[in-house]
Amino acid sequence: MTVDVTETITHTVHPAFQLVRQHHVEALDILVSEYKHKVTGAMHYHLATEHDENVFLVAFRTQPMDSKGEAHILEHTALCGSEKFPVRDPFFLMIRRSLNTFMNAFTAADWTAYPFATQNKKDFQNLLEVYLDAAFAANLNPLDFAQEGIRIELEEGQPVYKGVVFNEMKGAMSSPSDQLYHQLAHHLFPKTTYHYNSGGDPKDIPDLTYEELVTFYKSHYHPSNAVFMTFGNEPAYHLQEQFEKLALAKFGKGETLYSKHEQRLTAPLEVTETYAVDAEDLKDKTYHILSWLLPESSDIKLRLGMRLVEGILLEDSASPLRYYLETCDYAQSTGPIMGVDDSNFEMTFYCGVQGSNPEHAEEFKQGVLNILQDVASKPADQDMVDAILHQIELHQREISGDGTPYGLTLILNGLSSAIHHSDPIHVWDVDAAMDLVKEELKDPMWLSNLITTHLLDNPHRVQMTLVPDATKSAKEAEDEKARLAKIGAALTEEQKAEIIQQTEALNIRQATPDDLDLLPKVGLEDIPAELAIVQGQLREIISNGLDTPLNLYHAGTNGIYYQQVLIQIPDQIVKSPYFNLLSILMGEVGAGEYDYLALQQLQTAVSGGLGMGASLRSQVDDKGKITAWLTLTTKSLTHKLNAIQLLKLAFEQLRFDEKDRIIELLQQRKTRWASRLSDSGHSYAMQIASRNMSALAQRDYQNTGLGALNWLSELVAQIEKDDAAYDALIAELQAIHRELMLAPKQFLLVCEEHHSDALVAEVQEVWDKLAIDKTPVALTQVEQENSDKDQAWLIQSNVQFCAAAYAAVDVAHPDAAPLMVLAGYLRNGFLHSAIREKGGAYGGGASYDGNACSFRFYSYRDPRLAETFKDFEASIDWLMNVEQQSHQLEEAILGLVSSMDKPGSPAGEAITACYALLHGRTPAFRKMLRTRLLEVTLQDLKRVAQTYLIEQKPVKAVVAPVAKKETLEQLGFEIKQVK
Repeated sequence: MTVDVTETITHTVHPAFQLVRQHHVEALDILVSEYKHKVTGAMHYHLATEHDENVFLVAFRTQPMDSKGEAHILEHTALCGSEKFPVRDPFFLMIRRSLNTFMNAFTAADWTAYPFATQNKKDFQNLLEVYLDAAFAANLNPLDFAQEGIRIELEEGQPVYKGVVFNEMKGAMSSPSDQLYHQLAHHLFPKTTYHYNSGGDPKDIPDLTYEELVTFYKSHYHPSNAVFMTFGNEPAYHLQEQFEKLALAKFGKGETLYSKHEQRLTAPLEVTETYAVDAEDLKDKTYHILSWLLPESSDIKLRLGMRLVEGILLEDSASPLRYYLETCDYAQSTGPIMGVDDSNFEMTFYCGVQGSNPEHAEEFKQGVLNILQDVASKPADQDMVDAILHQIELHQREISGDGTPYGLTLILNGLSSAIHHSDPIHVWDVDAAMDLVKEELKDPMWLSNLITTHLLDNPHRVQMTLVPDATKSAKEAEDEKARLAKIGAALTEEQKAEIIQQTEALNIRQATPDDLDLLPKVGLEDIPAELAIVQGQLREIISNGLDTPLNLYHAGTNGIYYQQVLIQIPDQIVKSPYFNLLSILMGEVGAGEYDYLALQQLQTAVSGGLGMGASLRSQVDDKGKITAWLTLTTKSLTHKLNAIQLLKLAFEQLRFDEKDRIIELLQQRKTRWASRLSDSGHSYAMQIASRNMSALAQRDYQNTGLGALNWLSELVAQIEKDDAAYDALIAELQAIHRELMLAPKQFLLVCEEHHSDALVAEVQEVWDKLAIDKTPVALTQVEQENSDKDQAWLIQSNVQFCAAAYAAVDVAHPDAAPLMVLAGYLRNGFLHSAIREKGGAYGGGASYDGNACSFRFYSYRDPRLAETFKDFEASIDWLMNVEQQSHQLEEAILGLVSSMDKPGSPAGEAITACYALLHGRTPAFRKMLRTRLLEVTLQDLKRVAQTYLIEQKPVKAVVAPVAKKETLEQLGFEIKQVK
């Protein structure tokens, strides 16, 4: 309901603001209050709840009209010191001096946002002061622009480009999906800000000047162009008092930016573009995509209508358009961009395929249009409409917060609407809009007509064929080299001296210690005394005549239940590379009497999906052993108990007779995996470096590493052409399935207390009897590589990811806690400055991994190689031989404890508590580890550094571009390549 603003409530509003309206979102139990700053017109949306985790965000409408990256570079540079906090790096310094549960900044296509979250009131006030000053009173030092954005330095007398964002975007734009999106947007949006890459194109970033950055800041970072959003139990009055005192009182009325309608195409456009592939074989590497520009996202009825259209066409493998895209014989997988995007001012709709060839462009287009015409020619299937409505309700009700804080997720969901001057309340409370949609759905042709109007008859349609180009990487590198050579040839001695002078000035600035007394902080005394761990109940149910544990957790889940089956995985299955393939199939192939299409439809109608995964940890006190649990998962609304039956059916009666579907799923897995490598290069590098340091590290390298992708590619190629190879694969999967059916089980149920009796009874009834085949099976033994050499893996990338790993102890060992603190200590005190600020990588640091039982150094989107490994070693030398400051230890411990104390969603916290118990991480153990962390001393850090780092030789690893092969061979790396 919406509450009219009356005189009776105005006394609770800060005098600098006026209350526009209040609205209670019943499904979320949140009171949304919308305020407007009287002088500047800045909007403030406050989401009042009883949550202790308070969230703040301020966002600006940023509309760059080029691809020089000013919005993105400004996001970085604004956090490099402000009027009240004139230190060089307040953002990263506050990360260390805080108990935050989230700190970051984002640059989207047409907005830039600065959010944080914390459970500590003092911390909230500290961060609020720093964030408001950074946003509204940034210093924008030219040297920070040079560090974070772009600069030229001279190396051996020749100019080179450096800059954190420059290297970040080089890494980002090496991803085929990023190249696909930005090249498509260039054509789909011919005139507006979306035509450009707001993050910055590496070819254009060098053209940005400091003066342009300052001009952009002055024209965009004004309260009149800002939206404030807050969530939690902080009173709105108190928040606004701070906004006014710390920032807004200094401003008058400024310019407010408004989004513009795109210039519409009068006829569909067909274009061919290229993307970089460092491979000789270009077959099956083309992307085909169709995209449409739709009306404004502010039309909430149309927005939900198009979400229903997306569901009808693409929700699951039984949906007609997804079925066509998955089963067409000219592509390996659906594309990386699918469905409705309602985050921009005007909506878009996409569908596509990858793993194809250029000559299929016309067939792809006609195939898609034929499906659309067929669906639009008849009424939408009512069962499918009901299933999509169920999915919308499930999504609306679910309380998230396991990755991003729940409040921030809600804020980000509504932010785009507020940025575009429409109503975010429609996004937070879809019930009223759903009533409008349900009224329209009385016309059985309403959704069909939306397809006709906005897709079939819409001339603003772009078809792009994205073709691989094996010469593009080299050409782009040569173009950059030629551009720099031209600059170098034109440099006067005076200009060279200026460049050298700027480089020296930046080096001095980076090396000058900040006055930390200028920044607020929390300390160890602000840490809560106790670690909050959710407690459950241990019940028992009968399954196949055996008393079987059921872990029951009561939580505020807003009418949703989460049910899981936990199966102890035998050791030989954990190590089998075929085991991972089984999890790809469950819920995606048929089960029992249902083929995969019928099972997909059932999942959509009654559940939030079915999943199979694995929860693996090193044994707490023995790194040579793995504790391993198979997880079968589902969730649903509490009145849909049949999701529990469906989960059992999908696992127990998993079908292995749908050959085309199984090959299709493995193809999809291979293609999607290969297209995402550059986003996780640092994770692969650390995995490679620590691959022999625990049983689990070795297993993960073999089964989920880059070599496993090559193995899967070879397997798929083999089973496609060899029936015997396919039959052998199915026999192996069936054998693993039978072993898992026999393995010991437990159950997990998370729900609201008043629903638990009915749900426990349903789990008992459903899982009482299992059809188990006890025929003995023999599993194939796969030969495992066991090299200890330094390895470099070559992938499609423009930057490097470096790692060095040292063998360490298991997590129960008393030295695990000092090693955990040491990682943060080295990152904060040395590595961040050396690798990111001076080295130009997007990120870098160190970590102790209690599963790999290793201590790892790493860099992310790094322009350097040998120099980074020297920085890893230099950080140890710095610890042992340079005088240390007392605050550094406290900061490292704060970061670890705030991470341990970070809240999740109600369901997520329960599931995490259960898994921790399964893996021997009991509440007593977790509390002991937390106590050990708080007791770590500087002497402990030096001792473990001496024992585990100085007295050992690290294993090094690099994930790098193909062009770096020769350099890596000279550095002594064993070279491997993703095929």
